Amino acid sequence: MSKKLTGNQIRQDFIDFFVEHGHTAVPSMSLVPGGDATLLFTNSGMVQFKDVFIGTDTKPYKRAVDSQKCMRVAGKHNDLEDVGRDDTHHTFFEMLGNWSFGDYYKKDAIAWSWQLLTDVWGLPKDRLYATCFQDDSVAYPVGKGNVPQDDEAANIWKEQPGFDPAHVLFFGRKENFWQMAEFGPCGPCSEIHFDLGEERDNLRGTDHVCGVNGECTRYLELWNNVFIQYNLFEDGRLEPLPAKHVDTGMGFERIVSVLQGVDSNYKTDLFTGSLDVLRSLTGNSVSEMEANFTPYRVICDHARSAAFLIADGVVPGNGGRNYVTRMIIRRAARFGTKIGLNEPFLSKVAEAVIKEYGDFYPELEKNKATILDNLTREEVRFARTVEAGTNHLQNLLSDLRSQSPISNLQSLTLDGHRAFDLYSTYGLPFEISRDIAREQGLDIDEAGFTAAKNEHSKASGGGKAMGKLGGEDSEYFANILKDLQAKGKLGKDGVEYDPYNGAQVDKYTGLEVLALIVNGESVSSASLDDQVEVILPKTGFYLESGGQVNDTGFIRFAPSGSAVEAGWQIEVTGMRRASAGVIVHIGEVISGQPKVGDKAIAEVDEIRRHNIMRNHTATHLLHKALHEILGDHARQAGSLVSPTHLRFDFTQPEGMTPEQIERVEKMVNEAIAADMPVVKVTKSLDEAKKEGAMALFGEKYGETVRTVSILESDSLLSDKTQEQAPALQSKYSYELCGGTHLDRTSDIGAFIIVSEGSAAAGIRRIEAVTGRGAYELIAKRFKTLKQTAGTLKSSIEEVPFKVESLQDEISELKKELANLRTQHALTTFQSLISNLELVKDIHVLAAEIPDSNVDTLRMLADKFREKYPKAGAAVLVTGSTVIAVVTEDLVKRGLKAGDLITGIGGKGGGRPNLAQGSLPDGNVKDALDKLAKVVEEKLK
Repeated sequence: MSKKLTGNQIRQDFIDFFVEHGHTAVPSMSLVPGGDATLLFTNSGMVQFKDVFIGTDTKPYKRAVDSQKCMRVAGKHNDLEDVGRDDTHHTFFEMLGNWSFGDYYKKDAIAWSWQLLTDVWGLPKDRLYATCFQDDSVAYPVGKGNVPQDDEAANIWKEQPGFDPAHVLFFGRKENFWQMAEFGPCGPCSEIHFDLGEERDNLRGTDHVCGVNGECTRYLELWNNVFIQYNLFEDGRLEPLPAKHVDTGMGFERIVSVLQGVDSNYKTDLFTGSLDVLRSLTGNSVSEMEANFTPYRVICDHARSAAFLIADGVVPGNGGRNYVTRMIIRRAARFGTKIGLNEPFLSKVAEAVIKEYGDFYPELEKNKATILDNLTREEVRFARTVEAGTNHLQNLLSDLRSQSPISNLQSLTLDGHRAFDLYSTYGLPFEISRDIAREQGLDIDEAGFTAAKNEHSKASGGGKAMGKLGGEDSEYFANILKDLQAKGKLGKDGVEYDPYNGAQVDKYTGLEVLALIVNGESVSSASLDDQVEVILPKTGFYLESGGQVNDTGFIRFAPSGSAVEAGWQIEVTGMRRASAGVIVHIGEVISGQPKVGDKAIAEVDEIRRHNIMRNHTATHLLHKALHEILGDHARQAGSLVSPTHLRFDFTQPEGMTPEQIERVEKMVNEAIAADMPVVKVTKSLDEAKKEGAMALFGEKYGETVRTVSILESDSLLSDKTQEQAPALQSKYSYELCGGTHLDRTSDIGAFIIVSEGSAAAGIRRIEAVTGRGAYELIAKRFKTLKQTAGTLKSSIEEVPFKVESLQDEISELKKELANLRTQHALTTFQSLISNLELVKDIHVLAAEIPDSNVDTLRMLADKFREKYPKAGAAVLVTGSTVIAVVTEDLVKRGLKAGDLITGIGGKGGGRPNLAQGSLPDGNVKDALDKLAKVVEEKLK
């Protein structure tokens, strides 16, 4: 360990080492595990290759190497509570891994592990230990899971040069047997541990087990080589797999701390930038920081996690993965207050994270603006309510302490429902409430919190409704509601909400303006250009729900007998439920001066509403068509109903064929042409379910629900039975839906699918237009088709034939051009190869081959080796692509093709005698001029 490597160099060393040994470098998969509903996040390196191990997928390679992004912050693998307490735990971390899918096995895996750790990285051989699987025939009788002792692995370890045979240790299933799940692929594993030295024994001076897998921190597990060779059945049987696999995992942060010789993961250069930012903000010295290291560790860890999560599309929110992002941001912000940071600061820390990791994980740099914006916005949101939330929590904890004598404080636990109330009202995540309680020797009931959260998500309007962003201002609006109720302005249920019976209209005239809120404060009047929130006694504006967007429109007031200009207007651009019983119109004053007490008209934009209704009714027809064409598994997984288009996500393992898309589109248009009635009926949830009504994604249902039935036809029913139509007619479609709909399907006009593609693993997305949007698209496409026909000098009907003929002609021209370029490359190469530079009797060629490609460069590399089978080294460049070739005799002397690429400033890898890579933008000539010197230095 004579040289000090950076974290980025260590990661690249690992990847390059295994690429040189025939592995394919595979990029990390997302932190959101596509296609695996069992995981909230990718929590280990094997997730990416899970389907390969269980036999449901194959890869085009047999060997792979990667550095996998991982999150362990929920479920079985949850390190959150340990983050900050010690120097090794993280919520986000990287797992270095090399993989063999039915290719090499124990011998190569162990030998390469030893070679990388000792020869490449220079770890002292006498401080490395290997553990192997111990025979467990007593615990698992033959035929019931018995696995023989892994003497094979142990003997391979003993064969490694310089390995101390006494450092092979045996352990049982807990330590040295790996299972993907309760049943399925599994096998023994061999862990590599490193002796950090007596000074790293946290239990030194006490009676304890000091050794590998012991009780203290002296021995650190670095790397686990898993040998997957069995399939475990439910009855305990173990049967050999058809092929044996290798799955290894090395904790990146751990190996960096060892190679950099520090006693904490957080003291590696992976966190140097983040810690420097924090210290510059707090003004603390290094010694002051280390004396109060816990907040620094939490903030650096959480900022890194949040940056990677947001880069992968997991923005702060109220549920699932989004809740985790919100929680860790808010938790980091709270720990910031412990070191005097009371203004938003996490974006500055995240910039350091992006700088450190951005080269290897380009998604960070690509999404930098989004990451920084989300962090700051979430901190600002939290700052609005954290003081009130923590004060309320302190009151609850004080009440809890008063219930028991001091001797029993450790056993006191706050009710989880109260903790959830803190979250729903103040946006205070459970994890933060628990941190605060534990700091005072108390605790919070997590099971109760989860139960309360689940109850809330199932209720429809019950309890304390969250305002936007987690209910930060719900208490404020709840107080406004109480005041209006006390004055008799609102009934017990608050604002009356009915967006179904008329869009504009008589029903919504004479509405008293009950409250105006500007910049978060109640005002008696508002002025021109003010952004204002308006509370009326009732409203017909639709509140966004179930994928359907808000209505927009106007709230107007004109004094009796006066022109409209003498009054005022508010343009309504949004709606929200600010608190239970409080529906707020969000808009801008575009004329006059609105006042509390004025009697106004609330008018929905009818044209926009009608376009939305077209798209929503069409969504139900689309859902029906997908069931018919693809099967009942094609269920809604998300939707957007807007005035311009509809978007529909549905469960489907693979993309639709063009024929399926065409059939779905045709079926929807036939349903439109059938002029079927759309019947909306309110009934009990139980009744609707018994009748077979389908629930839609994103909706919350109470005891009374709104159902939407599209009936087959009413043309055969007599006038006498029209009122009984819903009961007598066959339902084409029947769903629970709170959205607004047309009265007949024919009013949709037309339906056109614009696109079909992937929304997530196992989720497909269709986007479509109807009505005006469909007409505009048809007109635009027809105009384009006519213009294309004119350009091709053909009729519209002949366009496909003409285009196909042009494609054939272009294909032939491309082949001819490729041949010309190849011949030109050969000519250039022949002129260069006849006059090579000799460096220490080595034939060295550094050549730029313009207008070429990688296949041509490989062909020229082969010709170089034909010309110079010995004592030859060449680098060929076209554009940014570089190929390096070295003859076998020079490889034996220590010169590798990859060395040539990195030596001239490029990046790449491959076999020792042939490597491929890229050169950064810049002067190719300057790079090639370095080659002779690189060869000379490497062969000293």
